[in-house]
Amino acid sequence: MADKDIRSQLARVPESPGVYLWKDAGGRILYVGKAKALRSRMRQYLGGHDERAMVPLMMARVASFDYYVTLSEVDSLVLEANLIKEARPPYNVDYRDDKTYPFIALTMSDPFPALKYTREKHRPGTRYFGPYTDSRAARATVDVVRRVYPICRADCVEWKRVTANGGAPTGKPCFDYHVGKGPGPCVGAISREDYGKTVKKVAAFLDGRRTSVATELGASMHQAAGELDFERAARFRNRLEAVRTILEKQTVVSARDLDADVIGIYREETIAAAHVFQVREGRVLAGAEFVLDQGLDVSNADLMEGFLLRYYAQASRVPREVLVSVLPEGAEAMSEWLGSLRGSKARVAVPERGEKRRLLDLADTNARHALARYSFRTRYDESRTNSALLQLESALALPAPPLRIEAFDISTLHGRFSVGSMVVFDGGRPEPLAYRRFKVRLDDGESNDVAMMREVLSRRFLREAKEGARFARKPDLLIVDGGKAQLSAAMSVLAELGIVGLPVASLAKREEEIFMPGWADPVVLPAGSPSLYLVKRVRDEAHRFAITYHRELRGKAMTASILDEVPGVGPTRKQALVKAFGSVRRLRTASVDQIAAVPGISRALAADIVEYLSESPGDPVPPSA
Repeated sequence: MADKDIRSQLARVPESPGVYLWKDAGGRILYVGKAKALRSRMRQYLGGHDERAMVPLMMARVASFDYYVTLSEVDSLVLEANLIKEARPPYNVDYRDDKTYPFIALTMSDPFPALKYTREKHRPGTRYFGPYTDSRAARATVDVVRRVYPICRADCVEWKRVTANGGAPTGKPCFDYHVGKGPGPCVGAISREDYGKTVKKVAAFLDGRRTSVATELGASMHQAAGELDFERAARFRNRLEAVRTILEKQTVVSARDLDADVIGIYREETIAAAHVFQVREGRVLAGAEFVLDQGLDVSNADLMEGFLLRYYAQASRVPREVLVSVLPEGAEAMSEWLGSLRGSKARVAVPERGEKRRLLDLADTNARHALARYSFRTRYDESRTNSALLQLESALALPAPPLRIEAFDISTLHGRFSVGSMVVFDGGRPEPLAYRRFKVRLDDGESNDVAMMREVLSRRFLREAKEGARFARKPDLLIVDGGKAQLSAAMSVLAELGIVGLPVASLAKREEEIFMPGWADPVVLPAGSPSLYLVKRVRDEAHRFAITYHRELRGKAMTASILDEVPGVGPTRKQALVKAFGSVRRLRTASVDQIAAVPGISRALAADIVEYLSESPGDPVPPSA
């Protein structure tokens, strides 16, 4: 469907709450979104008002759309979550590793509900606990539960026969009953009523209410001992020790009865990771980590909303609080939706301070490590870098992938302290040992970025002829920061030096446009693509390296121009002052007593320094980024 056709059809979309679906030519759902006002929200995709990097790439594939009107924003959130879960659209946030996470399940619809470890799709009549991202931890939890409470296993042959008989005992005891792990419905050793009480306790244990479980087991142990039933007391003692072992391993993060999920997120280019701390009764019950298939191409709020929808659409339990680093769009509707899943009030909040903030920071750190482990395990960084280099080769019509890229930038303050930087990326990765920096020799005060770029490039390639070992080989791609003027300056320098066949490009900051010699139109790399992220990273690194050198020169100039002129302050005393205050800016705000406290500075000299600095001009304004 042409853009004009979509616009005309949007005129008939109501300004009501609802859910919209963008589709490609084959009818596949590309993206599912919700809106308070459908028509206005959908028009943002066509009018360029949506600044998410993935939007232009997605809209280039859109051929049609559908929408559903709902009664409220909460209803639209519920429908959005269900449609995403069913359709798995490529532009919505999803788990990157497309696998089914394990759960622990209780088969509640059976006469004697059994416990099992499973990856099955959720079935009616079964209560699920999870998801678990560590399968070993899930299996270990099943083992601990069965040590604490005798309950049937779903893979027990005799339990299956009892279930098939509608709960009637078969008369043949199973192995678990012999060793004390099974309650014995197979031989009629327990009633449905008593078994149901055990199932409730198991559910409470899996929900994280383990302190109360320990209290109850302790009371039962003492009661049995008081009745001189020492065999039963020993069984309660063993179960209590199993619970206490778990509680000792769980980190106490709050003296209060904190019931929360703490969600940390760390993002890189086209990928992100989330880490969830499940805190129950003030203890970290478990930590789960997920790798997401969206990164910097979506906003922080969108990434958080997408993860919350994906996670809680299948999570077994919603806590009272969900603590996040950024609120999703429509946080009130999200809180209402979570409350409906919980069955009581829930809220999404951003902690600003205290124990909750510290726990959120720890979750963010764990998310960063989770992404690093995933990248190392899957060689994701290497794959992404290779894709970026191949994409650049194609987009810029290069003769080969640009294994060595050199980028140049200029930093200046109205022509003063002007410097140039050269950064090198080899195989898509920075090579700091090959970086070079240049102090521009143009007349001080002459602010001409193009002329400065000409000088820096001339010195780089002129030196190459004289000192080839220092600058290594020629780059496969030369990038200069700026637009067509900087590109022309680079081409002129190379022509004057007789260097031919070297691919050159300039990168404009505003629209991320790449200009190539002889090309009428700039190259715009696809939003969210590895090639765009690589080019931006190279450009940003060149800028960082240039501005760092610029500030270093400016700082030295300030120190030399002020302290060296103060009567009575020689090199030794200047060094002591700089060591004590760190900068001239801080020295300006110091009192006579503070300066006199510096070794080697008398009170009279301190007074002279204060007077001199108060009469001298202040520090120059830092250069703009």
